[in-house]
Amino acid sequence: MALAKDAARRRRPMSQINVVPFIDVMLVLLIIFMVTAPLLQQGVEVDLPQARAETMEPDPDEGEPVVVTVARDGQVTLNQGPQVNVPLEREVLGEIVAGLLSDRPGVQVYVRGDRNVDYGRVVDAMVTVQSAGVARVGLITDPAEAGD
Repeated sequence: MALAKDAARRRRPMSQINVVPFIDVMLVLLIIFMVTAPLLQQGVEVDLPQARAETMEPDPDEGEPVVVTVARDGQVTLNQGPQVNVPLEREVLGEIVAGLLSDRPGVQVYVRGDRNVDYGRVVDAMVTVQSAGVARVGLITDPAEAGD
C-alpha cells in the first residue's frame, strides 16, 4: 500500500505545454509559404510602349481595376475573375468582363498591349471589352524617357 502512495506522488500531471512540435510545424509551414509565394505572383510579361500621357489615378471606391493584357504572342489574359492570367478566347473574355461589371458597375478597365503585338489584336481586345458593357477603356503605357 505504501508503495502505491509513493508511485502516485512521483507521477504528477505536468503543468507545462510542450511547444517543440508546434514550432516544428510552424517552421515547415514558413518554408512552404516562402517557396510558393513567388509562384503565386505570376504575371504576363509585356513590353509596354512609351508615351507622354497624364497618369490616371484609380478610384479607391471601386477597388482594383480590371486589366486586359495582350501579350507579344497575341494571347489575351485578365488580372481578375475566374481565370486569372490564363489565355482567353474573345467570347470568354467578354463574358468574364460582363460578369465583373455586374458585380462592380463602375470598375475601371485598362488594356495593356505589348509594343510588338499586332495593333489589331489590341483593338480587338478593346472592342470586346466595350461590347461587354464598359463605357471607357484606358490604355496602359510606360512613361516616356526624358530624351524622347
